[in-house]
Amino acid sequence: MIKLLIVDDHPVVREGLRGMLDGDPGLDVVGAASSGDEAVVRARELAPDVVLMDLRMPGGDGVSATGRILADCPGIRVIVLTTYESDQDIVRAVEAGAAGYLLKDTSAEDLLAAVYAAARGETVLSPSVATKLVTRMRAPAAQALTPREAEVLALVARGLTNAEVGRRLFISETTVKTHLLRIFGKLGVSDRTAAVTTAMERGLL
Repeated sequence: MIKLLIVDDHPVVREGLRGMLDGDPGLDVVGAASSGDEAVVRARELAPDVVLMDLRMPGGDGVSATGRILADCPGIRVIVLTTYESDQDIVRAVEAGAAGYLLKDTSAEDLLAAVYAAARGETVLSPSVATKLVTRMRAPAAQALTPREAEVLALVARGLTNAEVGRRLFISETTVKTHLLRIFGKLGVSDRTAAVTTAMERGLL
């Protein structure tokens, strides 16, 4: 019997998942939590085999909760179940130790199979998530931004013009443009918007 903990901040989703999974003879939904902090407490109390973890919740997000749960109980398998599939979200979850990353449009049959697979020690990923991870791994590693380049890009991300960035950092507008050109080259982009978006996806901002 696989003991399952459901974590989601929406009561309807929690009850829907419980109703979907609790009828399976091999599963026992031992509890539910509505926040990351509550999930950590419930995991300690209930010692589930598998946790279905929402990603974005008040009171501690799913990635942080995953890391804390696995620090306490390394044997627990955490599957992130979310509507979000950005590169940054996926990488953060995997780095925190998640055994799987599924989207909420996953069918009941596939979700059930994923829980069993995770309990067996396997990694479970939605097809689109697997594609993103493989693409990211195959892409050439981005050159690291220098501290000054990171400062420039952070200000650009806040909507400042080149002149405003220069005044803020006490450098000339020409120097700002030079930094931006280097940033574009490192990130493989050709404009400010793409630079900010790419840097955020790669966790550089």
